[in-house]
Amino acid sequence: MLLAGRHAVVTGGGRGIGRAIAAMLKRNGARVSIIGRDAAALVAACTAGDADAHAACDVTDETAMATSIAQLAQAQPIDIAIANAGAVETGPFLRSPAERFRRLSEINLIGTVNLFHATLPGMVEGGDGRLIALASTAGHRGYAYVSAYVAAKHAVIGLVKSLALETARSGITVNAVCPGYADTDMVASGIETIIAKTGATREQALAEMVKANPQGRLIAPEEVAASVLYLCGPGSGSVTGQSLLINGGEF
Repeated sequence: MLLAGRHAVVTGGGRGIGRAIAAMLKRNGARVSIIGRDAAALVAACTAGDADAHAACDVTDETAMATSIAQLAQAQPIDIAIANAGAVETGPFLRSPAERFRRLSEINLIGTVNLFHATLPGMVEGGDGRLIALASTAGHRGYAYVSAYVAAKHAVIGLVKSLALETARSGITVNAVCPGYADTDMVASGIETIIAKTGATREQALAEMVKANPQGRLIAPEEVAASVLYLCGPGSGSVTGQSLLINGGEF
C-alpha cells in the first residue's frame, strides 16, 4: 500500500477535514494517530477504524504537545505530521481586539509550530518525513470580516516556505494545503452566523459562502484528504515549500 510502514499524526483529527485525512491515510496503509481537545470525538474516530491511536491535547500547549507526540511515537516513530487543527472568528477589524488576533494566532500558527517542533527532530534523525499544514485560501488572499484568521493563515504559509528551505536537503518536505470553503462544522457555523445576522435562508447563506468558487459548491473533506495523501506519498519528494490550493478555481 502507498503508505505502508509510515506513521502519521493528525491534529484536529476527531472530525471534519482532520478525520477525513486520518481515514484516507489509514486506508492507504499508514498507522494513524490523532490529536485534539475533544476526547470523545477522538475515541469515536478510532472506534470507527479511522485512526489507530489518539491523545487528547490542546495544540497551543507546547509541553502537552511534546508529551503527546512522545507518547504516540512509542508505538512507531512518526514520519508524517499534519497540522490540521484550526479555528476562525468573524467580525470587522475595528471590532476585533488584539486578543482575537493573539487567540487565532495561537491556534492556527502556534499549534502548527508546536506540532512541527515535536515531530521534526525524529524525522531529521531518520532522514525522511512529511510536514503538512492546513492553511486555507485565507493564507493567499484577504477576506472581509475575518482579518485575524487571514493574518494567522498567511503566517502559516510563511512558516511553510521558510521551513522548507531549512529542510531541503534533509529528506523532509514541508507543504501547505489550502482549501476554500469546505463542507465542515466550521463552515456550518459560519452559515448559521450569516442566517442570524442577516435573516437569510440557509440556501441564501450557502450561496453567499460559495459565490467566489467558480464551481459554486463547498469543497468535500475527502478532496482535501486526497491532496494530503499525494503530498505524503513517495512521488512527492521534490514538492516542498508549496501551498496546494483546493478551491474550485477561485482565483
